[in-house]
Amino acid sequence: MDIAIVTLDCFNELDSFIASGILGRMTPQGWKVRICSPFPFMETRSGARVERQEDLSYANSADAVLIGSGWRTRDWVAGDEIMAQFKLDPSRQLIGSQCSGALVLHKLGLLSDGVACTDPLTRPWLERSGIQVPDHAFRARGNIATSGGCLSSQYLAAWVLLRLAGEEKTREILSYVAPVGEENDFVERALAVIAEKEMAN
Repeated sequence: MDIAIVTLDCFNELDSFIASGILGRMTPQGWKVRICSPFPFMETRSGARVERQEDLSYANSADAVLIGSGWRTRDWVAGDEIMAQFKLDPSRQLIGSQCSGALVLHKLGLLSDGVACTDPLTRPWLERSGIQVPDHAFRARGNIATSGGCLSSQYLAAWVLLRLAGEEKTREILSYVAPVGEENDFVERALAVIAEKEMAN
């Protein structure tokens, strides 16, 4: 499986790296998890400099695409230079967004049912565009998922694992990354959140 973690400049480290770290546990099973960006180098919100692993073309052919958030997401979606590079297809890809990454999904016309989870700072921008924002950390409909709050990236990663690797492997990986002594609670909560908030087409 090819997994793209779309990461734009001024990004939130928790969004990209938590999902990348969890899904990267599938590397022994042949998964390729890559930080993708239109920029050769990006800076995190705290100023750490990061080099991309792939450009955005990797996302267009990946099996799953997770779009992280950042301080300048509104700037990036306002123009066509970056947005025109996206050729995502929910009929063949799992596509998820983290916090302000929902603005990218909206711009691409992927929030067809008009509902998305996001963070409190992004919420007004989506609502002004006619998108309903529930008070939930995670929501999925078909092959599209949205999440709100930095640490909800664990739900996005678990959703991808469930859909592409199955429940047994998902439990194994979540147990590995869970706080020691809290493995069972951590896994059961994540699976319960996904099951509750995932809606049928």
